Amino acid sequence: MSDFSYNAEMSDIAILQEIGAFIKNKRITQELTQEELAERASISRSTLSLLELGRNIALANLIKVLRVLDALYVLEAFKVEQTISPLQLAKADAKKRRRVSSKRKNKNNKNQDIKW
Repeated sequence: MSDFSYNAEMSDIAILQEIGAFIKNKRITQELTQEELAERASISRSTLSLLELGRNIALANLIKVLRVLDALYVLEAFKVEQTISPLQLAKADAKKRRRVSSKRKNKNNKNQDIKW
């Protein structure tokens, strides 16, 4: 799927048609009929047809179709990455342990024999 951010002037209908063309192209590339894809995605063939024509459908149905087409990767753009500021990173680094000391021996038990 292409990046739509380059063209903010693109209408909603044009974006839906672009998505529909993508779905249709993936389906044809995988040599699936609309009926086969719809059945595997558990949606009706008419819903798939509407999707390919660029009509409004439920987002859940789009996800089902993308999953069957092994194209969920297009949703990566929606993934929220948590960013850490340089200051937070420096504070976390300062808290890291830098040394390990040897275990302290109890002076009172140092020379005592073990009694059974």
